[in-house]
Amino acid sequence: MGNASGALRIKNVRVGSDSGLVQVTIEQGKIMQVGRAQESFVADIDAEGGLMVPALVDAHVHLDAALTEGFPSPNHSGTLIEGIERWGQRKPYLTEEDVIARAEEAIRWHVGHGVLKIRSHVDICDPDLTALRALIKVREKVRPWVTLQLVAFPQDGIFCFPDGPLLIEEAMRLGADAVGGIPHYEWTREDGIRDVEYAFQLAARYHKPVDIHCDETDDDQSRFVETMAKLTSQYGMAGQVTASHTTAMGSYNDAYAFKLIRILAQAGMLVVANPLDNVVLQGRFDTYPKRRGMTRVKELMAAGVPVAAGHDSIMDPWYPLGSGSQLFVASMLAHVGQLTGTEELKACFDSITYAGAKAMQLRDYGIEEGMRADLAIFDVPTTTDALRLLPRPRWVVAGGSIVASTPPSATKVLWDGEYRSVSYLRAPQGPPNLQ
Repeated sequence: MGNASGALRIKNVRVGSDSGLVQVTIEQGKIMQVGRAQESFVADIDAEGGLMVPALVDAHVHLDAALTEGFPSPNHSGTLIEGIERWGQRKPYLTEEDVIARAEEAIRWHVGHGVLKIRSHVDICDPDLTALRALIKVREKVRPWVTLQLVAFPQDGIFCFPDGPLLIEEAMRLGADAVGGIPHYEWTREDGIRDVEYAFQLAARYHKPVDIHCDETDDDQSRFVETMAKLTSQYGMAGQVTASHTTAMGSYNDAYAFKLIRILAQAGMLVVANPLDNVVLQGRFDTYPKRRGMTRVKELMAAGVPVAAGHDSIMDPWYPLGSGSQLFVASMLAHVGQLTGTEELKACFDSITYAGAKAMQLRDYGIEEGMRADLAIFDVPTTTDALRLLPRPRWVVAGGSIVASTPPSATKVLWDGEYRSVSYLRAPQGPPNLQ
């Protein structure tokens, strides 16, 4: 679908919530010109006042587990621990063909929602590394239109799983894009620290970034992210280290949390929040009041720590829902994190665009002349409307070619005896005339 030459002309489009209508010229897969609309401009796409944004980013998902919910047994309790147990039951059934088929389907769901940048954690606690080998093949297949990064993720721990250190290093040798970890799942605190230290050692050896599942628990004594910050500084890896989840931060006392957030900012770390999973998986031991199961997103953003948002799970043992919609993820982030101020809503949209791009260390990202033309165009005028209405993009463009499109839809409501169209959009209005 789309122009294989990577040439495209778009008119009547907004490139920011506060911008007027512009026209965009794309050639050889690059954005060549963004300028004022001209009547003589002949376009391939008339956005009719819609919003164009860089391709959406999912900075944290598990494609190897996607679409496995219910087999061989469902997660009856809905808890994190039972999810891990159910995944352990599913792993013996993994084949490369199985992983490839499910991952490609989940990626198609992402693309339909405008997501062209994906970082997937891949369970390497498998002597055959079946899922990793499969997703390396998927990564190469989708490379022309989707940027797929793979994190070597030790779901069952590095030091409490047989040959864990050897398996994660083999994963890096095979071509994983980043080193993962799970320190809070190790049997002792000492092994948790070793987990983090080993991840950084591998990262230095293979010249790769670090992205660790860190402190994904309600335990306020789980504090491995401070070790990550220390090592980020020691290894000189500012901008290359991501702490995913960090839900325990929501349970820390305020004095420690204030100190920690300052350290993360100074170290140049990034954080990925995963509101869909964590709002249902955390707080399970609480009666009432029940914790939200989220890291301190508002405070991290205020301190200048980039916070991206990930989908995490798509119909797997941990989360039986999900569709690949990053707009829904950002909307949930806004609701759970109480981020509904005007600038906060912009930051929530940033969590699935520019902050996600920072977490993935994407260099050729954005709507600027000379950038690769990976874009999503929505039939709404602002990012806030996108978070409010959660539309599918009207067009998705990868490297200058249209790779997905959703026909426009219209709602009609019977009102005063006739059907009237409902757009769900409010026309810009000035103050009322009081004269």
